[in-house]
Amino acid sequence: MTGETMDVVVIGGAVMGASCAYWLTRMQPGLKVLVVERDASFAHASTALSVASIRQQFSSPVNVAISRFGIGFIRDFQESLGVDVGVGSLGLKENGYLFLSHSTEGAALLEELAAMQRGLGAATEVWTPDQVKARFPWLEVGDLTAGSFGARDEGWFDNMGLLAGFRAAAKAQGARFVTDEAVGLEMAQGRVAAVILAKGGRVACNGAVNAAGTRASVVAGWAGLSVPVEPRKRTVFVIDAPNARHPDAPLLVDTGFYLRPEQNHWITATVPQEDGPCDVKDFEPDLHLFEEVIWEQLYNRAPGFDAVKVVRHWVGHYAYNTLDQNALLGPLPQVPNLWFMNGFSGHGLQQSPAIGRGIAEHILHGDWRSLDLSPLSVERVLTKTPILEKAVV
Repeated sequence: MTGETMDVVVIGGAVMGASCAYWLTRMQPGLKVLVVERDASFAHASTALSVASIRQQFSSPVNVAISRFGIGFIRDFQESLGVDVGVGSLGLKENGYLFLSHSTEGAALLEELAAMQRGLGAATEVWTPDQVKARFPWLEVGDLTAGSFGARDEGWFDNMGLLAGFRAAAKAQGARFVTDEAVGLEMAQGRVAAVILAKGGRVACNGAVNAAGTRASVVAGWAGLSVPVEPRKRTVFVIDAPNARHPDAPLLVDTGFYLRPEQNHWITATVPQEDGPCDVKDFEPDLHLFEEVIWEQLYNRAPGFDAVKVVRHWVGHYAYNTLDQNALLGPLPQVPNLWFMNGFSGHGLQQSPAIGRGIAEHILHGDWRSLDLSPLSVERVLTKTPILEKAVV
């Protein structure tokens, strides 16, 4: 790389950075793309620590459209990639999402959102409590007013398979990946002139991509910019419930927790009541959350969870956008050759196929092409204009 100018340097090599590199080299063969990732094991990456789910049930049309593309890409992964990288399937399990409502207003909102989602190609159905009970008899429904269920195109998949496929395909198309840490940007006349690496030194470039996950605001700061992205800690529990064996269960989203099956066990988590930023190195689990917050609610919803044992747990970080918990995409006018793909707040993995494609198109053509991602433009942070998502999970 010494003396060589890269077309694009991508800072961050997890699923967003890898997707961007894949699409750039697919769309323009021969493009000089360098992806910089400081931890090749991805031990603390949001990608690796995700519960790896995909849904169509968003309240923002742009997010539904992103997922409509994502589900097809994930379902037919090998064909979608167009490069045989030995990852033939991501093991998609289409058990669906089930959102529960406890109020008349909530039921009306589910109906409104389902109509919008179906208009974009989703298969969302809104059920009465009796219909929920008929489909999932192990659930208690007496306090419910409705349930919204994705009968297809929703479920979970192999997160690391998705990452591995993007990386391998990008490499096969000519992208270069290095294990190093970006530590700064060299600016010239309001543009990124080079990315500074801890080991590799100065890498000249025509443009850069901020795919740094929870460190997005640090990278932005190197260019004199600010984005409202911070790490938020989430403790995920894997539990054994011998009296609750329901392999066809959906990903259940209730008021205070979510739950989904995982082989013979279950995965569950909640949002801490005192939710706020954490240190990027803080991966200490909040073990009290299961017994003090989740278990009682879970038992009330499904009495089969009377006997439960936590068999393991892990901690992941959301790259949390404090403005509106939605993606921040594209460049800011102050630095037009620094593209952001940040702030996904827990739904980045499922959005990576469409977002990587969109950012690549914006880099190569200067605008959004396949999907209009302008509602998620990072420029909305300048006017503090949120795109509020009513179903952040």
